[in-house]
Amino acid sequence: MAGSESLNAQTPFALKAVNLSKRYTLGALAPTQRTLRDVITASAARLNPFARNGRQSHDAPDLWALKDVSFTIRPGEVVAIIGRNGAGKSTLLKILSRITEPASGFAEIQGRVGSLLEVGTGFHPELSGRENIFLNGSILGMARREIERKFDEIVAFAELEQFVDTPVKHYSSGMYVRLAFAVAAHLEPEILLVDEVLAVGDAAFQKKCLGKMSDVAQQGRTILFVSHNTAAMLNLCQRGLLLEKGRLVGDDAIEPIIQRYLKSLRTATPWDLSGFTDRRGAGNVRFTRVRFEDGAGNPVEHGISGEPLVVLLDYQAEQHRTLPNCRASVTFYDGLGQALFNCSSELVVRDPINLPSSGTLRCVIPQLPLSQSQYLITLFLQVNGEIEDWIENAIELEVEDGDFYGTGRLYPPGWRGKGVLVPHQWSVEGEA
Repeated sequence: MAGSESLNAQTPFALKAVNLSKRYTLGALAPTQRTLRDVITASAARLNPFARNGRQSHDAPDLWALKDVSFTIRPGEVVAIIGRNGAGKSTLLKILSRITEPASGFAEIQGRVGSLLEVGTGFHPELSGRENIFLNGSILGMARREIERKFDEIVAFAELEQFVDTPVKHYSSGMYVRLAFAVAAHLEPEILLVDEVLAVGDAAFQKKCLGKMSDVAQQGRTILFVSHNTAAMLNLCQRGLLLEKGRLVGDDAIEPIIQRYLKSLRTATPWDLSGFTDRRGAGNVRFTRVRFEDGAGNPVEHGISGEPLVVLLDYQAEQHRTLPNCRASVTFYDGLGQALFNCSSELVVRDPINLPSSGTLRCVIPQLPLSQSQYLITLFLQVNGEIEDWIENAIELEVEDGDFYGTGRLYPPGWRGKGVLVPHQWSVEGEA
């Protein structure tokens, strides 16, 4: 491979997208998905006199996964692609990887591309890990001697020495990801496309992967990185592309892009969570509302540094029954999505919490340890070992400066604390 300096000098861009669009017809089957039964069913539908012109599929609505997306990425740039679920991030990477074709527009790529998009993408399930390493290298256009030179390093990084000659169809999802990332990162592509499949791996391996991507970036290669891990994006990327409903709505330095993305996640009516759809968990019990009080029980819309803050979480279960062995938490994040501190009931309540079917959880923070700024709060509720509701960045809290240390001195403007430990208590209100 040519050195990064010569590549940068000879190539005005590594990736260029021009008016990329991708349209899907909801409810329609792609040609590769059609089976004999699908063909017979479709033929019968065309003979149905009650079918609308025998072309029922025309009634299916279209979904634009991407719409007129244009950008240019220079060689050596590390760029984050950010957006909600369904914003078009993965579709964009699939088009750039030549896995799928755009409905309109085009993309130009200068350099060898390595991609890690979905677990097992590019692997043949009947082949062993060893054979798939050589297969992927060949697809990238590498000579066998080049692949052999990297082989031991790839296997060691993936921690699969004992299983390298096992067919990958027998691998767990974690083993798949480890091998796929090791292949994509070590076979010296000029451009590396990484989707958020790293979430499948364990925490130690995720850290290892992020370190390897940092090494790749320092070698002057181009990286496109899709993730919800804002800390990783801040550490790796200089630039961010923000997608909303298939459209590119932001292209800027990484910090303002992350701030804009996190702001877009906040519900328009922050006190009412009943209509909040961007949440995880089984959903048998859900938070319905968030409120704040001061130490005297007065409703407030902001916090004050050093003063008591009470977070009240109204919740409702689908069934009228006692909820056993519950755990709740509120986690505070700064404006870039980095965790500052977590208030969890299991840290301060000795006995298991049994909740009535509806009521209010109260998290009392006796002395709010935050300086003047805006913060995001994530809500979490677990019942008997199962996550029921988990809403990231559910609400924004504005904090005003106060006399936290009792000295009459305030922190300098713009200061943000990290890694704070906070004393707090929990109690339950409601009827069983």
